[in-house]
Amino acid sequence: MRFLHFLWLFLIPFFQILSGIEIFLVSSQCLDHQKSLLLKLKGTLQYDSGLSTKLVRWNQNTSECCNWDGVSCDLSGHVIALELDNETISSGVENSSALFSLQYLEKLNLAYNRFSVGIPVGISNLTNLKYLNLSNAGFLGQIPMVLSRLTRLVTLDLSTLFPDAIQPLKLENPSLTHFIENSTELRELYLDGVDLSAQRTDWCQSLSSSLPNLTVLSLRTCQISGPIDESLSQLQFLSIIRLDQNNLSTTVPEYFSNFSNITTLTLGSCNLQGTFPERIFQVSVLEVLDLSNNKLLSGSIPNFPRYGSLRRISLSYTNFSGSLPESISNLHNLSRLELSNCNFNGSIPSTMAKLTNLIYLDFSFNNFTGFIPYFQRSKKLTYLDLSRNGLTGQLSRAHFEGLSELVYMNLGDNSLNGILPADIFELPSLQQLFLYSNQFVGQVDEFRNASSSLLDTIDLNNNNLNGSIPKSMLEVGKLKVLSLSSNFFSGTVPLYLIGKLSNLSRLELSYNNLTVDASSSNSTSFAFPQLNILKLASCRLHKFPDLKNQSRMIHLDLSNNQIQGAIPNWIWGIGGGALAHLNLSFNHLESVEQPYNASSNLVVFDLHSNHIKGDLPIPPPSAIYVDYSSNNLSNSMPPDIGNSLALASFFSVANNDITGIIPESICNISYLKVLDLSNNKLSGTIPRCLLNNRTALGVLNLGNNRLHGVIPDSFPIGCSLKTLDLSRNTFEGKLPKSLFNCTFLEVLNVGHNRLVDQFPCMLRNSNSLRVLVLRSNQFNGNLTCEITTNSWQDLQIIDIASNSFTGVLNAECFSNWRGMMVAHDYVETGRSHIQYKFLQLSNFYYQDTVTLTIKGMELELVKILSVFTSIDFSSNGFHGVIPDTVGDLISLYLLNLSHNALEGPIPKSIGKLQMLESLDLSTNQLSGEIPSELASLTFLAALNLSFNNLFGKIPQGIQLQTFSGDSFEGNRGLCGFPLNNSCKTDAPPAPSSQDDSYDWQFIFTGVGYGVGAAVSIAPLLFYKRGRKHCDKHLERMLKLMFPRFGFTYTRFDPGKVVAVEHYEDETPDDTEDNDEGGKEASLGRYCVFCSKLDFQRKEAIHDPKCTCHMSSSPISFPPTPSSSSPLLVICHKKF
Repeated sequence: MRFLHFLWLFLIPFFQILSGIEIFLVSSQCLDHQKSLLLKLKGTLQYDSGLSTKLVRWNQNTSECCNWDGVSCDLSGHVIALELDNETISSGVENSSALFSLQYLEKLNLAYNRFSVGIPVGISNLTNLKYLNLSNAGFLGQIPMVLSRLTRLVTLDLSTLFPDAIQPLKLENPSLTHFIENSTELRELYLDGVDLSAQRTDWCQSLSSSLPNLTVLSLRTCQISGPIDESLSQLQFLSIIRLDQNNLSTTVPEYFSNFSNITTLTLGSCNLQGTFPERIFQVSVLEVLDLSNNKLLSGSIPNFPRYGSLRRISLSYTNFSGSLPESISNLHNLSRLELSNCNFNGSIPSTMAKLTNLIYLDFSFNNFTGFIPYFQRSKKLTYLDLSRNGLTGQLSRAHFEGLSELVYMNLGDNSLNGILPADIFELPSLQQLFLYSNQFVGQVDEFRNASSSLLDTIDLNNNNLNGSIPKSMLEVGKLKVLSLSSNFFSGTVPLYLIGKLSNLSRLELSYNNLTVDASSSNSTSFAFPQLNILKLASCRLHKFPDLKNQSRMIHLDLSNNQIQGAIPNWIWGIGGGALAHLNLSFNHLESVEQPYNASSNLVVFDLHSNHIKGDLPIPPPSAIYVDYSSNNLSNSMPPDIGNSLALASFFSVANNDITGIIPESICNISYLKVLDLSNNKLSGTIPRCLLNNRTALGVLNLGNNRLHGVIPDSFPIGCSLKTLDLSRNTFEGKLPKSLFNCTFLEVLNVGHNRLVDQFPCMLRNSNSLRVLVLRSNQFNGNLTCEITTNSWQDLQIIDIASNSFTGVLNAECFSNWRGMMVAHDYVETGRSHIQYKFLQLSNFYYQDTVTLTIKGMELELVKILSVFTSIDFSSNGFHGVIPDTVGDLISLYLLNLSHNALEGPIPKSIGKLQMLESLDLSTNQLSGEIPSELASLTFLAALNLSFNNLFGKIPQGIQLQTFSGDSFEGNRGLCGFPLNNSCKTDAPPAPSSQDDSYDWQFIFTGVGYGVGAAVSIAPLLFYKRGRKHCDKHLERMLKLMFPRFGFTYTRFDPGKVVAVEHYEDETPDDTEDNDEGGKEASLGRYCVFCSKLDFQRKEAIHDPKCTCHMSSSPISFPPTPSSSSPLLVICHKKF
């Protein structure tokens, strides 16, 4: 019996539960007036019934409205939640009495609709609302103050991803303070995209004083300002803070690390500054940290605590630096790590292999070094970008084992080497593979399952890969991009093989050892894929491939081939007239087939270095880059040529036979940055309008024409000129004073004219000047300017020879020219050439040149290395002594002070010029002995001290002994080798009567030194094998020194001359010796650091084993494999 009582005690609550459920089911039935209001609301709303998923299903024939999609009711049948988000509603809500009569409504969601009105004030009648979401619904204008009546709100979301440009949603009147002062229950506030600019810096105080329980604060793109006030620290319940895309311009407060509940902190694109507090990384509950796009924000990543919660870290485009801690493996939940475009260095921790949840990894554009860690355990990894670092080592199969989900991999622009494992192409999910600009070698092996591969991009550009292109690579059916340029692939590639890649849109095979067979492209059965980009530069093409049917092509590069004849007129119809880039340079083209009707969308039009004759082809009006240089164009330029170049930034017709005057219509080219008309037969004067208001022009080269008159004094204020070359004309008068306005000038060449002026002191404040050539004019006066301190610190080439300058050499000038003083920073910048980049978003640049004269030979420097330095003050009237400060220019390559009236001794400091290769002090009045320090100039290739008043013994040194007696003739007091007169030794003093014994130690020392010198020098003079042995070891030593400067040094066997034409290495027959030096100087192009000038025979001696890497064009798509091309010179003639 007692048992039954206990049983009833157990069953009573059970029946109560059952009866309660029954009551709920009965009471949740929709009330009629609630259903009526919902149907009325549906009738007033305008929406797309084809896209609606909720409203369209509301049916008056269905009695139970609480079960309608988007509707929820309480136990009494009152509608308490209405979720009509993403219903394509466009209007009808602003005056909907039915909506505003749902007095029991606690949740209203109208997000992601298409309203174009203000927020309805009637919403304020829904005073029971706890959740209001009007995000991305298209509401405009001022947020109504009456919404502040909704005092029970817990969540308010008014955010918008795309604010209206004319009437953005804003909170101006009332202010944020007044709007939220009664919303003390608010815990989640989302105002992303709402204009809060009127709040200025008061937003922190407004939030902290009114919303003590706030947990979520999202104010992205709200135009709020910094600093982040200390008052925000009072919101201790904050778990999510999003302030992205506001110009806070402040530091990140340390107190953020005290928010013990914070899980998300995103401050991207806030113009943050200072150092980021490391303690924030170590908050144990923090899951998301985004500081991206704050270039002024610095900091480092500290050690992470065990079992950290971070799932996402984004520091891209910040100034964070240092190394990654090994403790990053403690972040077991880490799935996304973005550190691109920072300054991180050191090795990538091997402990990253423990990050089993990693999905997205981007370390691109940093300074990471060392090996790539293994990611076998990161089986969820889909995105891997380690490009633009300094990573080394080889890739192996183990690097990719188990990465079955990897879709994107970019390891480009590192120093990875070795042979590419075929496994990398066999990853089952891989779609995009970038391995460009590394040092991979060897042949690429065939890989399996090519036909079923998901690969759509393979980029192996700029490596050292060789052998034939694997057939499996041409069987990847989904392939869209295939870039193999700038390698050493060899063999023949019939174009019909490309036809199998039906999805291909981009093909790059340029700069290999390939022969592309285009004969099959003319076959009627050949189906070439519809390409967007085709690059076949340097592919030994002899004719144009048949591209008539290419309807999508926008970029075509057939440069550096052997295509002959005329440019076919069908080429202008490629891409349906949409062709934007056409490069046919460095071929053997002779004409343009008529009718000529260039594509109206052509932006880059490059025909340079061909044999095109006749009139200049009229460029299309859309052209930005037009290069007709180095052809056989003749006649005059059309008078209206400028009207066809209205958008042009680059225009060059250099190295042709164009006659006539410079058309004034060129002045109409508003965006012109580079104008090169050099090396033609132009006559007349410079149009004054060419310089008037021409603030964008960066390069003006009119050199080597037949122009005359006065240089217009019309360089505008704000002049942007970096290169001005007016050399080899017959200009008269003075240098224009308005050159003072060209403060960015780097190269000024007015040599070989008839200018009569003094030294251009008006340029003394130009800190960018690198090259100054005033040669062969009638300049006079001295070189002393009023203010010379720190002038021309970057100057590296100065040639004022063959003028009438007088006075003494200013010691302070030499001290200012720091560009001629080797330091660490100059060595690093020395890897580049002087050039002018005129389109910042592309690889377009103008390559500066300058012509120097060394012992009667004119050498045109086609590429001017930033470390190449030269001083030529010859054939003037300078007197006084050579300043000792010349020895401070320790990177000087050429020094010529000949044919002046200089006197005094040769400074011993010249011995410090260890880079010096040419020294000419001849025909002066120098006196004293030749400093023994000159014997240490081991790179000296040319020396002339003749016709001075020097005396004494010529110093002994391996390099000095290689010069003939001509280098020292005309100095009556000089003696010793290589002169014929030996030095007379004075008689020794009489021995002392107290000691008639010999000093045997001195005698044996002298004899030992003499024997040692003989043993060292004799093989070099008389034993060919000995010379080779010495050269071999000297070469090894120099090769260790010279790579610092971006070029190589090689000792040379005499007799080999290489003229580099068409930028290919060719070795003609050995030249014959000519003791009389009457042979004409060889013409051609030479690498100055692969060549040695033989001034006795007036020719350049080139080592056939030394390779000149040259870019084929001022623009390079893609750049040539060598990133540190040696200096090129063109040897013109002798005097």
